[in-house]
Amino acid sequence: MSQVADGDAAGAVAGTRPRGSHVAALVGSDDDLLACALPYLDEGLRDDDLVVLACAPDTAMLISGALGERAGAVESDARLRLLDTAVPDAVAATWELMRRAKAGGSGRLRIAGQLDFGPEPRNWREGLRYEAAMNLLLAARPVSALCLFDRRALPAEVLADVPGTHPTLLDGGRPRAVASPGFQEPADFVRRLPLPREPVEDAAPDVAIEDSPSLAVLRRELRGVVESRVPDPDQAADLHFAVSEIASNAFRHGSRPVSARVWATADRLVCTISDHGGGFDVPFAGFRPAHGVDLANGGMGLWLARKLWDHVDVLPEQVGCTVRLSTRLR
Repeated sequence: MSQVADGDAAGAVAGTRPRGSHVAALVGSDDDLLACALPYLDEGLRDDDLVVLACAPDTAMLISGALGERAGAVESDARLRLLDTAVPDAVAATWELMRRAKAGGSGRLRIAGQLDFGPEPRNWREGLRYEAAMNLLLAARPVSALCLFDRRALPAEVLADVPGTHPTLLDGGRPRAVASPGFQEPADFVRRLPLPREPVEDAAPDVAIEDSPSLAVLRRELRGVVESRVPDPDQAADLHFAVSEIASNAFRHGSRPVSARVWATADRLVCTISDHGGGFDVPFAGFRPAHGVDLANGGMGLWLARKLWDHVDVLPEQVGCTVRLSTRLR
């Protein structure tokens, strides 16, 4: 299993197929799951890797029971599952674990993970983007991930995209790793993901702001809209802060007219910001700060939006760019 788990993935940086650091295990039973997970985890423990489980509680209990006394050497980190965790925070947690791994033991990090895709297609899209991005995150670094996909629990739409986001597959019924014939370059995969409209977009927006004359005016108008429609003051402040950064991007990097639309229901807020600039095509923008974590350096707009709103989509337009933000209300 070591060639599968720890192979050189430097090709991801150069745009070629990454090799071996990101493996999907397709399982249909508890026995399948253990047949895939235990050899991978055992090898990490033998090699003194930092071994981390990021699994659903029942899966973690199953694996820990099978590991027995060895389970005490395995850590758990739910942030990597995207369970109540935004993608940028899950990415930051992975970097934090990589730094810890580098400081001791073998210097390597080994993760057995199980994303929480949730019941809604908008959550599947976020999870699949994250899986695609992991190929770049893991590239040429001493870290590997075994992603457990349970056929008993996951929707067919998610399972169908597993080969596209993992260069290596492991079938629980036949625990032998094979190259994924359906693997796609991460950016290409994300560009091909469907971007369906939010259901509320089929109705007229609650508020439409057309051709705002300035960023200051647009921010002020958006503040009034958000504060009037978001019951929780802290959430309202966070949402306005992030949408203001997207509006700033539209004025700074796009061109007028810059417009905004807002839809609100009892439990969800949706906002779009559109400009007429040259467009924007950076599939993983916002997964990490563009210029580092110092806010003074800028480059935080999409990163903040992904942290503070549940879903962020950059929508293709014939002219310019539209960013759609959607979140559930507390």
